[in-house]
Amino acid sequence: DGVALITLDRPDSFNAMSCEMAKELMEASIQMDVDPNVRAVIITGNGKAFCAGGDLVSFSSKGDELPAFVREMTVYLHAAVSRLNRMDAPVIAAVNGVAAGAGMSLVCATDLAIGSESSAYTMAYTLAGLSPDGSGTYFVSRLVGMRRAKELAITNRKLTSAEALDWGILNKVVPDADLMTEANALATKLAQGPTRAYGNAKRLIMEGTSASLETQMEVEAQGIADMMVTHDGREGIDAFVNKRKPAFTGE
Repeated sequence: DGVALITLDRPDSFNAMSCEMAKELMEASIQMDVDPNVRAVIITGNGKAFCAGGDLVSFSSKGDELPAFVREMTVYLHAAVSRLNRMDAPVIAAVNGVAAGAGMSLVCATDLAIGSESSAYTMAYTLAGLSPDGSGTYFVSRLVGMRRAKELAITNRKLTSAEALDWGILNKVVPDADLMTEANALATKLAQGPTRAYGNAKRLIMEGTSASLETQMEVEAQGIADMMVTHDGREGIDAFVNKRKPAFTGE
């Protein structure tokens, strides 16, 4: 059906981000980015948490090798975030519990986010004497504003699902039992849409945060012109003119 699922699967440690998990997330992201059959992606966690942040237990055993170990881990994690953000397919976070540290950063890096009622969100990094990674300082401030981003990073305030919705971190909050049903329904709908147009829209919105008005409008003009020669661009126009439902292929 065009929907791919990424499950963070270390439930015994609340899906804490290990170096191995970060590498697997990167590999899965690359695979989904290059697979033309993938037209929507869901990321969720197995068990009671989405992701409890970095695996500090593994950090504690590295001794003098810890800086190099963390650099390796962030290479994988950041490559995964970059791929997920830049792929054409929409990426949906289905947040099934606590999203802390790297987990919260990952939620904020996705295109859309649905949270269960029991989900909770905290930066958590400075609790352990660390600064954020995983794109947290990039996306959190863009979603909630600089003042609130600093509050989250410095005070480690934990947001409820309702607060995360109000602050713009989530698009929707649903009962715990309905989370994956809602996420799958949204992903299935998007997987039937114009995937390349979604990708262009994602890139335009990202680039628009730093471009001048004139530069952004020029990029928009080129982007919409490019869409006119795609199958889905032509199909969408023809369907509108002939008052029928478009049959998008993602091309």
